[in-house]
Amino acid sequence: MNITIDRSHGFALPAKFYALVEKELAKVTLPAANNSAAITLNFSDADYSAATDGYHPVEIRLEKQPSDHDKNQWQLIYLTDFSYQGGAYPELVKEIDVCFVTKQVYCLYGGWLSPRHAREMIALFVGNFISYHAMTIYDVNVSVE
Repeated sequence: MNITIDRSHGFALPAKFYALVEKELAKVTLPAANNSAAITLNFSDADYSAATDGYHPVEIRLEKQPSDHDKNQWQLIYLTDFSYQGGAYPELVKEIDVCFVTKQVYCLYGGWLSPRHAREMIALFVGNFISYHAMTIYDVNVSVE
């Protein structure tokens, strides 16, 4: 699936991030009707668990945006890192949540971040994510709605 991601919304991300997303989406075929309104990419490490640790799962959501000149224009909605939390009965929770719509970043241990800290967190998070993907750590599942 070839799509155009609107890079003007939200936070600035490196070109390698967009290339990674486009590479994964190129492996997917849209349903015949092409009525898709949302795409969710899930990146997971099969070895990650509360007991053994590993690489955190990451989820990216894109939604189709109306455009007169480009019928295949998509916007990043969120980029989220999950981790296991909670003593005896751990559950996956959002550890880092980047919302491109509201231009806010939430960190489990820091709450809502200031713009400067948000940019620093995104740079670290996205840089690590790109590196882990390059090491073929993740299994990728793409859902089209």
